Amino acid sequence: MRPLPARGEFVALPRGTVAAALRAHLRGQSWSDLRGLCSSGKISVNGERELDPARRLSGGETVAWNLTAPDPRRTATRPEFRIVYEDGHLIVIEKPAGVSSVPYERKERGTALDLIREAWQRQGRRGATTPLYTVHRIDKDTSGLLCFAKTKLAERGLHQVFKYHRAQREYVAVAHGQVRPSRIESRLIADRGDGLRGSTRRPHQGQHAVTHVEVIENLPAATVCRVRLETGRTHQIRIHLAEKGHPLVGETVYLRDHTRAGRTLLPCQRLLLHAATLGFDHPVTGEHLHFASGLPPSFEAELQRLRRR
Repeated sequence: MRPLPARGEFVALPRGTVAAALRAHLRGQSWSDLRGLCSSGKISVNGERELDPARRLSGGETVAWNLTAPDPRRTATRPEFRIVYEDGHLIVIEKPAGVSSVPYERKERGTALDLIREAWQRQGRRGATTPLYTVHRIDKDTSGLLCFAKTKLAERGLHQVFKYHRAQREYVAVAHGQVRPSRIESRLIADRGDGLRGSTRRPHQGQHAVTHVEVIENLPAATVCRVRLETGRTHQIRIHLAEKGHPLVGETVYLRDHTRAGRTLLPCQRLLLHAATLGFDHPVTGEHLHFASGLPPSFEAELQRLRRR
């Protein structure tokens, strides 16, 4: 096999994968070697690192290799993830921020389901054959407690728990401005007229949503809150606080009213919303389960920065 120069680049021909483009340009390199270059972070496309050798190119992209580039598998830190509870019927985890609860696109990787199976594999268990049923979700950018069922019996029972709001759920949130304790009630719809979810005043539309807000700590430009869900609707906490004039710190979607009023957004590296407690009756044994999750390091780091403002 001909030795490969430490660096180089070329323009991809139309229609082909990254691996095929590399194979055509770097003659003498095996398919397995070329796939290894991608997975070890040595290949970039148009300046962006490309880890998938099967990515299809349209032609004209600049494909480059750098044998001295660091391997992301060695330098990446493990997400803030752990298994909190597991038995034969269910599993409760701490989901990191930035990780989807379930895949929203067919090929999405790195979801909470993937983290669970990877943990099982590290334990020497046959995780790929164990079913996982979605009964509970939290936003991708929210960290904290998340539950999955492992049997159909548990799935049916937990579905009733969450459908009829029998689970106890509390969050820690940091919102812009000085928030006051309150009970927020509205009807949430998928599109309030600007393409975003929000509340409607029409009594027969949308889903009934109730959020209870308590103040934990007042910061110079924000408030740390304990938020209890009486109902659990999509983006409920984010919408309710934003509509009260207090969008969450790190919010990227529900900002229209805040920015229109000319208010400043606090810079933040993540959404400051954490699912801190989760309680429910076990769907099979009937035992009451209650779990608590401390703030992850990424949340604590942003909170300390806000306190120093």
